[in-house]
Amino acid sequence: MAAEPTMAAKCTAEFLGTYLLIFTVGCNVLGGSGVWAGVSIACVLMVSIYALGGISGANFNPAVSVTLGISKTMGGPGLDWATVGIYSAVQSVAGVAAAFSYAALFGESFNLAPAKGFNGFHAGLCELLYTFMLCFVVLNVAAAKKNVQEKNQYYGLAIGFVIIAGAYGAGAVSGGCFNPAVALGIDMSSAFLGFGWCLPYIGCELAGAALAAALFKVVRPDDFGGEKSAVTELVSEFLGTFMLVLTVGLNVLAGSKAGAFSIAASLTCMIYALGDVSGAHFNPAVTVAILASGRAPDLTPGKAGSYVGIQILAGVVAAYTYALIRKGDTFALGPADGFTWAGVTVAEIAFTFVLCYVVLSVAVSERTKASHMFGLAIGSCVTVGGCAIGGISGGSLNPAVSFGIASAQILNGGYGYKALLYSTMEVAGGLAAAGVFKITHDVDVALPDGKMEA
Repeated sequence: MAAEPTMAAKCTAEFLGTYLLIFTVGCNVLGGSGVWAGVSIACVLMVSIYALGGISGANFNPAVSVTLGISKTMGGPGLDWATVGIYSAVQSVAGVAAAFSYAALFGESFNLAPAKGFNGFHAGLCELLYTFMLCFVVLNVAAAKKNVQEKNQYYGLAIGFVIIAGAYGAGAVSGGCFNPAVALGIDMSSAFLGFGWCLPYIGCELAGAALAAALFKVVRPDDFGGEKSAVTELVSEFLGTFMLVLTVGLNVLAGSKAGAFSIAASLTCMIYALGDVSGAHFNPAVTVAILASGRAPDLTPGKAGSYVGIQILAGVVAAYTYALIRKGDTFALGPADGFTWAGVTVAEIAFTFVLCYVVLSVAVSERTKASHMFGLAIGSCVTVGGCAIGGISGGSLNPAVSFGIASAQILNGGYGYKALLYSTMEVAGGLAAAGVFKITHDVDVALPDGKMEA
């Protein structure tokens, strides 16, 4: 049996990982790296997690340590409170040290505060929701008993991608800390410009951590001595769809230049977090495609209908949430300038087909199932479609996204019928994917003598 790392080793690991994270944040901001800043910060978190996860657990964030403490208190996997306290103190010291280091390097610092035009409520809600997302993904991919036993290799990727999901949309409102050590370090190193915003930021981040622990228990009751139920799966589908549509709206309204990648990252990390809970469809077109494929016997028509209903509900709730954060701003579905509904139809059918076909191939087929890369493969379809047809149809590819966008736009004089048009196209793309999948993957149902199942 391998020896357990000492507490000194663990604390050194936590200091190093947190320091590198926050030093990278400051260098990106002060160096003006622009569109790549979120990716850079996500990558330093990801590589540090892979480097140090086996030593300390690679928390690098007091909110993560707290969510693990709450989980353990409720009877699930996590950390004891003594370790939480030690880790949080080390992370906070590392954050302050890193912030003063980048300030010394550049000869200047930057202040912590909501972006111009937004207040503490808007910024706090962003910090709460995306710290929740970060802690929730950590709990599911790195702490859940099933994933620990299977020793998945995607945990660092999934956690790092949360930063890409939050940095571009939510970051345009709050600055995108999602980490009390980041908030404290930035605020202390820029105290000469004003101090105090770290306190409400940290409060919201810790609230997000608590919410993550509570919902972790809901989606994985077996980790706490309970049993999985249909409600568990519906909560899973709601949460994944909610975070996806929220990320869509915040990126679009922020005018993000990395919108497609950020949205894809949100889908990727939530698939990794919840794929073994509900299947992580998060999209009525995907649910219809899987049902039509006939390769998922557990997905009955009734269950599929409940999935579709909860996904659309989550999309609508998420859309009103981004409208709240953006002070009532929304945007419309429809053809982009210079394109017609015919162009939208071709675009949405074609790239929803791509998304659904990849889901069927990497997550349903026994022949081509990708045990570790499934989330990245599926999420990448959003990058493909968002970049390819975002300038034609907006690249919805998902009836839950379409209904969410259209419902929120009603606040500003929009019409809900466009969601029905988009959804019809998207479901058609899903059905086409199921049809082609049955042809290309007929080997999945072949009998030993080469004949096909009836």
